[in-house]
Amino acid sequence: MHYVVHCLDHEGAVEKRLANYEAHKAYLGSGKTKTVISGPLLADDNTTMIGSLFVFDAETKEEIVAFNREDPFTKAGVWKTVNIHPFNKRVDNR
Repeated sequence: MHYVVHCLDHEGAVEKRLANYEAHKAYLGSGKTKTVISGPLLADDNTTMIGSLFVFDAETKEEIVAFNREDPFTKAGVWKTVNIHPFNKRVDNR
């Protein structure tokens, strides 16, 4: 099953995000949870990072909740809100 994780940063969290970016990237690559796609959400200026979007492949939502709880961005307090939803991928035009 795919799960979408939509995270919005606390106001002014760019420096905290950048300080934890390498640890965050390493964490995503180290877990058993498969990342299908991920990347930062941007403000309307198309530059400033304001959050994150992930699509994960996992057996259960609980796996994603646990994985997110250990993410360095979570531990550093980068994200103000995190929403996790099952996702039924239907179209892939690659």
